[in-house]
Amino acid sequence: MDTSSTPATARDEVEALLARMDVVEPLVNAVCTVHPDALGQADRLDREAAEGRSRGPLHGRAVLVKDNVDTHDLPTTAGSLALADAPPPAHDATLVARLREAGMVVLGKTNLSEWANIRDEGSASGWSAYGGLTRNPYALNRSAGGSSSGSGAAVAAGLASYAIGTETDGSITCPAAFNGCVGIKPTVGTVPTEGVVPISASQDSPGPMARTVRDAAALLSVLAGDGRDLASHAVEGRLAGKRIGVPRSTYWGYSPHADAAAERAVALLAAQGAVVVDATDLPELGEEVWDDELLVLLAEFRSGVADYLATRSGGVPRTLDELVRFNREHAGTELAHFGQSLFERALEGPRAGDVAHRQARARSAEAARAAIDGVLREHDLDALVTPSYAPANPIDLVNPESFPGSCSGPTAVAGYPLLTVPTELAAGLPVAVSFWGTAGSEATLVEVAHGYEVARDATTGPLPEPTYEPFV
Repeated sequence: MDTSSTPATARDEVEALLARMDVVEPLVNAVCTVHPDALGQADRLDREAAEGRSRGPLHGRAVLVKDNVDTHDLPTTAGSLALADAPPPAHDATLVARLREAGMVVLGKTNLSEWANIRDEGSASGWSAYGGLTRNPYALNRSAGGSSSGSGAAVAAGLASYAIGTETDGSITCPAAFNGCVGIKPTVGTVPTEGVVPISASQDSPGPMARTVRDAAALLSVLAGDGRDLASHAVEGRLAGKRIGVPRSTYWGYSPHADAAAERAVALLAAQGAVVVDATDLPELGEEVWDDELLVLLAEFRSGVADYLATRSGGVPRTLDELVRFNREHAGTELAHFGQSLFERALEGPRAGDVAHRQARARSAEAARAAIDGVLREHDLDALVTPSYAPANPIDLVNPESFPGSCSGPTAVAGYPLLTVPTELAAGLPVAVSFWGTAGSEATLVEVAHGYEVARDATTGPLPEPTYEPFV
């Protein structure tokens, strides 16, 4: 179901989406909360439009918001039963306030990997104790990715043209790739994180998920609120002459399916006049970078989650230690499929601001930024392109998930943007490419990604719609 075209009225769109949820939600379980006043919102916005008071290009359009982003009129749980019975947050997150100011209908909240996948090393993506298990619309036995699982699956399933995800390392990129939609992880700081359940002040970055690059760019313009019209960069003719590097070492080679699709994408880029510069490899980022990253995330989560919980009313846990205790006391539900090893490690490690934390952050960020900026500068590149992820892995609530490789690590640690676009189906499952850039290069990435998307559509057509196969 293509929901990207502009509907006649907001009510028309919301009615159609609610009807589609009745059919599709039992299969994919992407939406954990539907707004009870969605039609009322739509009617009010339709009246404004009829009176000539449109708030902008997304006036009256419906958006789904990940359930770790505060909404004053809906629960915000991060997927945890610890927050399930709490009153809604007192205020909207800043980014939600911007959605409403732009005239968007907040249709509901999407399920996620609980606590945005920071709870356990053996977690199952797409599962939360509050929202249950989200499934991939292309194959119901396959993962919807994490942690913005519901947002990616909802866009793919036609439950909304627009959704909000959050990324710390791969949490927009992975579900975009697995579910065959567009995802943009902006430069850290582009979209405010006030009112977003945190993992890391250094790496958290909310961003848009949508069916097309132009739609994602339009939504990012609303979220960023900095006056840029990023959708205006999603026009033809901007790809020719762009210099695009192909860093094959490490970020290619882990999936024949993803590699083959990415090779065809690179050929399309070249055919459209982009200058493809091959073998533009990044310096090897050793295990110490990823060890430092995890130390930083756990230290910042320990402090940040306590600060966030202090904003919530009701009898909720107030510290990470209390969350750990809550999970143990509710082990039959919260710990039914995996534990909380990362929570426990966070309690044993340094706090944010400790010397060990500051040193780890400085080392890892410097290494990642130097690697990306160095190769961009050396070869005079506008962007890099790599496969995003292997096709979605089978859902497994017993054994740890298998991820043979991914593209998100360097940009996550650097705080740089990453734009993911589907390419084709491989063995019935979506695969994607991701375009990397330096800080603040979202407009350039939109130009490149839109140019690729147009070339893809002209050659093979848009990605086929999901068919909800029981097994692939």
